[in-house]
Amino acid sequence: MITPEIPVLQESTNETTIHSDVTGEFDDPEAKGRKRRARGPGRPPTAKKPRRIPGEKSRAGTGGRASQGKANGHHQQNGEIEPVTLFEVVKMGKSAMQSVVDDWIESYKQDRDIALLDLINFFIQCSGCKGTVRIEMFRNMQNTEIIRKMTEEFDEDSGDYPLTMPGPQWKKFRSNFCEFIGVLIRQCQYSIIYDEYMMDTVISLLTGLSDSQVRAFRHTSTLAAMKLMTALVNVALNLSIHQDNTQRQYEAERNKMIGKRANDRLELLLQKRKELQENQDEIENMMNSVFKGIFVHRYRDAISEIRAICIEEIGVWMKSYSDAFLNDSYLKYVGWTLHDRQGEVRLKCLKALQSLYTNKELFPKLELFTNRFKDRIVSMTLDKEYDVAVEAIRLVTLILQLYNCFRGSEEALSNEDCENVYHLVYSAHRPVAVAAGEFLNKKLFSRHDPQAEEAYAKSRGRHSPNGNLIKMLVLFFLESELHEHAAYLVDSLWESSQELLKDWECMVELLLEEPIQGEEGMTDRQETALIELMVCTIRQAAEAHPPVGRGTGKRVLTAKERKTQIDDRTKLTEQFIVALPMMLGKYSADSEKVANLLQIPQFFDLELYSTGRMEKHLDALLKQTKFVVEKHIESDVLESCSKTYNILCSEEYTIQNRVNIARSQMIDELVERFSQSVEDLLQEGEEADDDDIYNVLSTLKRLTAFHNAHDLTKWELFGNCYRLLKSGIELGSMPEQIVVQALQCCHYSILWQLVKIAEGSPTKEEQLGLRKTLKAFCIVCQHCLTNVNPSVKEQAFMLLCDLLMIFSHQLTTGGRDGLKPIVYSPDTGLQSELLSFVMDHVFIDQDEENQSMEGDEEDEANKIEALHKRRNLLAGFCKLIIYDVVDMNAAADIFKHYMKYYNDYGDIIKETLSKTRQIDKIQCAKTLILSLQQLFNELVQEQGPNLDRSSAHVSGIKELARRFALTFGLDQIKTREAVATLHKDGIEFAFKYPNPNGPEYPPPNLAFLEILGEFSSKLLRQDKKTVHAYLEKFMSEQMMERREDIWLPLISYRNSLLTGGEDDRMSVISGGSSSKASSIRSKKGRPPLNKRRTEEENVDNSWMNRNDTVQTPGVLHPPQLTSTVMRENPRQPAEHNMEDQESERGSESDFVQHPQMQMPWLGQHKLEEAHRKDRVAMNYMKARGGVRQSVRSHSLMEDDAEPIFEDVMMSSRGQLEDMNEEFEDTMVIDLPPSRNRRERAELRPDFFDSTAIMEDDSGFGMPMF
Repeated sequence: MITPEIPVLQESTNETTIHSDVTGEFDDPEAKGRKRRARGPGRPPTAKKPRRIPGEKSRAGTGGRASQGKANGHHQQNGEIEPVTLFEVVKMGKSAMQSVVDDWIESYKQDRDIALLDLINFFIQCSGCKGTVRIEMFRNMQNTEIIRKMTEEFDEDSGDYPLTMPGPQWKKFRSNFCEFIGVLIRQCQYSIIYDEYMMDTVISLLTGLSDSQVRAFRHTSTLAAMKLMTALVNVALNLSIHQDNTQRQYEAERNKMIGKRANDRLELLLQKRKELQENQDEIENMMNSVFKGIFVHRYRDAISEIRAICIEEIGVWMKSYSDAFLNDSYLKYVGWTLHDRQGEVRLKCLKALQSLYTNKELFPKLELFTNRFKDRIVSMTLDKEYDVAVEAIRLVTLILQLYNCFRGSEEALSNEDCENVYHLVYSAHRPVAVAAGEFLNKKLFSRHDPQAEEAYAKSRGRHSPNGNLIKMLVLFFLESELHEHAAYLVDSLWESSQELLKDWECMVELLLEEPIQGEEGMTDRQETALIELMVCTIRQAAEAHPPVGRGTGKRVLTAKERKTQIDDRTKLTEQFIVALPMMLGKYSADSEKVANLLQIPQFFDLELYSTGRMEKHLDALLKQTKFVVEKHIESDVLESCSKTYNILCSEEYTIQNRVNIARSQMIDELVERFSQSVEDLLQEGEEADDDDIYNVLSTLKRLTAFHNAHDLTKWELFGNCYRLLKSGIELGSMPEQIVVQALQCCHYSILWQLVKIAEGSPTKEEQLGLRKTLKAFCIVCQHCLTNVNPSVKEQAFMLLCDLLMIFSHQLTTGGRDGLKPIVYSPDTGLQSELLSFVMDHVFIDQDEENQSMEGDEEDEANKIEALHKRRNLLAGFCKLIIYDVVDMNAAADIFKHYMKYYNDYGDIIKETLSKTRQIDKIQCAKTLILSLQQLFNELVQEQGPNLDRSSAHVSGIKELARRFALTFGLDQIKTREAVATLHKDGIEFAFKYPNPNGPEYPPPNLAFLEILGEFSSKLLRQDKKTVHAYLEKFMSEQMMERREDIWLPLISYRNSLLTGGEDDRMSVISGGSSSKASSIRSKKGRPPLNKRRTEEENVDNSWMNRNDTVQTPGVLHPPQLTSTVMRENPRQPAEHNMEDQESERGSESDFVQHPQMQMPWLGQHKLEEAHRKDRVAMNYMKARGGVRQSVRSHSLMEDDAEPIFEDVMMSSRGQLEDMNEEFEDTMVIDLPPSRNRRERAELRPDFFDSTAIMEDDSGFGMPMF
C-alpha cells in the first residue's frame, strides 16, 4: 500500500533520470532494463526519510520554470505575457494537451524534483488555493505538514474554487484538467510511471488532499485521483492485451518442431512476458492504492459531487476492464450507492449500470447483482427526481431485454415489477412517460411470431398484421382503469410504437368487420376504447405536439417534422373520408362512440374533398351528422356535431356552400319545431304533459348547442326563450332544465348581436335595442338568483357575471367609443344580490353542502367537482371587483374569509387582493380594514361588548390582520398613504361610539385597536408620530392615565406607535452615534412607569408634558424597517446640529406639502404641529448638549459617526414563512457583507471543522436570503 507521505527525493542528475520513451517500451529493451528495480508487485513504495539537501546544485540552471524571464509570475516574450505554471497553461487551454505533457516530461528528465514541484503546485492551485509549495517545504516537510500549511493559506473569503466556478471558461477548465491527467499517464506509461518516484509522489499527495477537511482540496484531488485511476486502468488493459499476445507468440514458437524452433526468440518472449507481468503487478499495486486509499473513503463523502465522481468513474472501469473490475467486489459499491440521498449520485449509478447492461457479453457477470438489487432499481422508477426515474426505467428495460435474450421464458421481472412501470405511461412528466412507453412496447407489443400473424391477417382479409397488437393495446388501456387519459397513453407510446399507432387502416378494419363463426369479436367496451385511442392517435399525428398537461407548450417543428405532419394528415384524411360515414352509421345509436368519431373531421385536410372528387363522401358525412343531431340530445354529442358543421363551413374551403345549405335546412326544421312546441307548452300552462316538455327541451338543447358556434340571430330565438323564462317566473312551474337551456340560449343570442354591432356600423336604434334586450335579460337572471333549484341559480349567476364583464366600461377600450351606448353597469340592488349569492353558496362548510344535496352521499370525486363549481362562482364575482364593475367595498366580505377558507379559495382571494391594490392602494386599504371591522362587529354581536382577548376568535382576527399587513410588503414609501389611511379608519371605528355608561368606561369598539396594532409595523417612523397625534385627538386625559386590563388594547396600540418613533426623534436630534449606542441609549433612556428623566425636567416642562412621551405597560413590538438616517459627528458645533434638525423636520413638512405624498386627513394637523416641534427640538438640543458629555465618558462608541442600520432579519421561523405571503411589493433582503471575521464565520461553514464534512452540501442549516 502506498503511504500518504511523499517518497524520498532522489538525486536529480541526468544519470539517474528515467527517460520517457513514448514510442513504446516494447520496442526498446535497453530502456526497460534501465528502469527495472527489485520491487515486488505488492511492495509499497519506500517511506520518506531525511536526506542531504543538495545545496550545491543550482536550481536556476536546471531548465525548470522557476526563474527564467518572469514578470509577476509570467513569462515575458515580445511584450506579451504568457502563462508559466501548469495551472495557467491548462486554464488557458490554448496549447494542445499533448505538447503540454511533453514539455513537462522533458523537464522531468532534466530535473524531476522541479518537475514534480510544478505538478504538486498544479494540484494545489487547481483547488483554488493561493499558496505555493516551495522547494524547501517539498524537501523537508511531511505530506501532512505541507497540506496543513496550504490549508492555512487557503482563501476563505469565497467558497468557490475552479471546479465549482460558473461560466464556460471554468467548464472548459474542468475538461482540460481531466484531459491533462489522462494524457500525462498515457505519455508516461512506458517508463516514468515505473520509476518508484513520480507515481508514488502523486498518489501520496492526492491521498492526503482527499482526506482534507477543506472541500476544495477534497473535491479536486478526488477528481484527479479518479481520472488517474481511469488512465491506469487503460494502461493495465493494454498490458493485459500485450501479455495475451506475447503468450500466444510463445506458445506458437514452442509448438514448432525442434529444428525450426528459435531458442533465442523463446528466451526473448519469456523475458518480455516476465517484464509485462511485473509491469502489470506494479500497475495493479498503484490502482489498489488509489482505490483503497481514496475511492473507498470518498464514495461516501458528505459532498454529493464527490460521491458522483467516484461512481461515474467506477462505471468506466467496469466497462473498459471488465475482467478485473466487473465482479461483486466492485459492483457492491454501485449497488449500495443506489440508495444515496442525492439524485445526482443515484443518476450516476444508473447510467453506469446502463453502460454495462447494454453489452450482452457482460450479462453472466451481472446476474448475481441483478438478483440482489433488482427490487431497488424497480423502486427507483418512482424516484422523486424525474431524471433518475427516467434512467431507472431505461435500465429496467435493458434488464428485460437481456433476460429475453439469455433466459427466454424465464422472467427477470415479476408481474408486480412490470405493473410498477406500466402505470407510469400516464405520468404528467413526458420523459418519464416516454421511457415507460418504451418499456411497455418491449414487453407487450413486440411480435413473437410475425409470419403467423401475417398469415392470419391475410385469412381475415386484413391488410395489416397488427390486429392482435392493437387488441392488446385496447386491453391494456381498459385494465389500467384510467380511461380519461387515453391521450397520455398514446403520447407515451408515440416515439417507440409510432408504426402501430398510425395503423389506422387496421383499426378501421377491426371496427367495421363482423366476427366470423367461432371467433369472439370485440365487446362494446373494447370498441369504445379503440375509438377513443384512434381519435387520440389522429390528434397526435395532426397536431404534432403532446396533449395538454405534458410539455411546456407548442414548440416550433423542424422541416422534417413538418413534412411528416403533412404526410400523416393527408394519410388520415384519405382513410377516414371514406370510413367515417360508415362508422357513424354503424354506431349512430351509441352517444359516447359518436361523440368521439365526430371529432375526427377537425383534423382533416378539407381540400381533399374537392381535389380528390370526394363530394359524395361529404354528402354522406352531412347526412349521418344530421341523423345524429336528430337522434341525440346529449350535450357532448351535440357539441361535437356543432363543431363539425363549424369546421366544414369555413370560408377558405370550396365546400362551404354545400355545407351551409345543409346546415340552414337543418336549423329551419329545428326552429319551426321549437316554435310550435313552445306555443303548445305556453297554451297548456300547468296542464302540460311530459311529451310537451320533452319536445321543447330536446329542440332547445339542439338549438343552444348550435347557437354556441353559429350565428342564429336571424331565426330570432331570443323571443321564444324569453317568453319561456317570463312564464317560469310568473307561474313558477317551468321545468329547471328548460330554464337553464333558455338562459344559455338567450346569452348566446345577446353575444352574437354584440358581435354584429361591434364588427359593423350599427344605427343608434340597434344599439338601444341591444341594451334594452340586455337589461330585460339581466332582470330575468336577477329573479332566477332566488330560484329554489341550484342549477338555475348557478347558471343565472355565471351568466350575469359574464354579461356584466362583457358590457362593462371595458367595452369601449381600444378605440371603440361608438359602443358606449350599450355599456351596462349593475345597480346597487343587483350588486348586493350577487354578493349575497356568493356568501350563501360559496363560503359554506362541506357538511352544509352535503345536507343540501338531498341526502345523497358524495364520494371524493363529487366533492372535488362541487369545490370546483364554487371556485368558479367566486372567481366570476372577483373578476367584477378587479375590473371595477362592482364597488371595491364588496371585496370586504370576500377578504374576511381569507383565513377560514384558505385551503379552498386562498389563491383566488390573494390574487384579488393583489389586483385591487394595483388599482387603488388607498381604497384597497379601506376595504381591508372594513373586512376586519365586519368580523369584529360579528364577534361583538355573538359574545357581547366584553370580548375575551385570549379567545380563538379574537386571535383569528388578529392573525388575519397580520396576514393583511404582510401583503403591504417592505416598501413602506410605496404604501405610506394607504397604511396611514387604514390607521385613520381604524381609530375612527374604535372611538365611533361612546360608552353609554360614561366617559370613564372604554368605548365599545376599543378592543379593535389591538387588531389595528398589527399594521403599526408598516408605518414610517415619522408617520407613527402623526398617527399617534391623531389618536390623541380622540383620547381624553382620563384615558391616558388608565391602566386597567380593559384599557390594554389602547395601551398596546399606543406602544406600537411609540416604538421606534421615540428613538427616531432622539436619534435625529442628537446628531450622531452608532446603531449600538442608539439601542443602549433607548434602553437606558426609557424611564420606569410614571417617571421622567431628570435631564429633561431641568430643561423645559413643555417637553415633559408631551403626550407621546408617556410610556405605558404592554408588549412592545420589535423595531421595523425604516429609512436609514446618516448621523453627524456629535462633536460638531451646535449650529450644525440645528441645521440637521431643520433638514429632518423638512422631510416631514415635505410629506405634508407635496401632493403626491400628502395625507389630506392629517395635513392640517401637521401644519399646526410644525411650530411647536421647532420649539421642543430647540429645548431638547440644549438638554442633549449637557447629557452628551456624561454619556461620552462612559461609551467610546459615541465617537463613531456611522449610519443607523435597522435589523431587517426575521426573528422567528414563523415570520420567515410569512414572507411567502407577500405580493409584488415585497422586496428581497440582501444582507451587507460582514466586516469582521466572527460575523462571517457565523454565515459560512467552517471548512476546517470535522463536523462540516458530515453536512450535506444542500445548505448550512440556516435560512438564507
